[in-house]
Amino acid sequence: MKKIVLLFFSLILAAGLSACGNGSGQSETGQNSQKETGAVSEDAAEPSEALSEGSGDQSSETEAAGESAGGNTLVVYYSATNNTETVAGYIADAAGADLFELVPVKPYTSDDLDWTDRDSRVSVEHDDPDQREVELENAVPENWEDYDTVFIGYPIWWGIAAWPVNGFISANDFTGKTVIPFCTSSSSGLGESGELLQEAAGTGNWLEGERFQSRASKETVQEWVDSLGF
Repeated sequence: MKKIVLLFFSLILAAGLSACGNGSGQSETGQNSQKETGAVSEDAAEPSEALSEGSGDQSSETEAAGESAGGNTLVVYYSATNNTETVAGYIADAAGADLFELVPVKPYTSDDLDWTDRDSRVSVEHDDPDQREVELENAVPENWEDYDTVFIGYPIWWGIAAWPVNGFISANDFTGKTVIPFCTSSSSGLGESGELLQEAAGTGNWLEGERFQSRASKETVQEWVDSLGF
């Protein structure tokens, strides 16, 4: 009888130990799964951290631009078909700036602007740089010396700034001013237009410019101006 009882308790004890062993195994498997999942999450987080660092660098550049920009602001522009004028107005609204239009004494007609016609005014001026000295009704804005930041806008002609802008550049001293070029174009980029104007000006702190589609939205322009720190 005692042997039967001992055998019975032995079976119960063995069953209990087996159950405990199985439970412990499941727990370790769960912990291992959590550790592997955690490792994947950390790996996945690395690109996000890299992006955050990149965003920080970009933020620093924006803050630096914002420190340069500010004070009294002027938006100067030449517009052949009203596209640049529209963007200039958006920038002025976003930056709380004054507007100054560059108007040729002899305005360009639609025929003058027909670049597909080799005999049109703009084509002749393109082919002969000596013809590009376009007289302006007024090349010097009132109270020019009071402006700290100047946006300069123009359409792109043959990969460079429309040359009516040249008269404004040569007539003014940009010393101590932050200058920000912008252009409108249906396909061409800003190219070297900003750098060429900077070389012609010889002075001023020129920032990298921006190219806008001919029909740029106000929201698009607002975002760009905001990125400059205004």
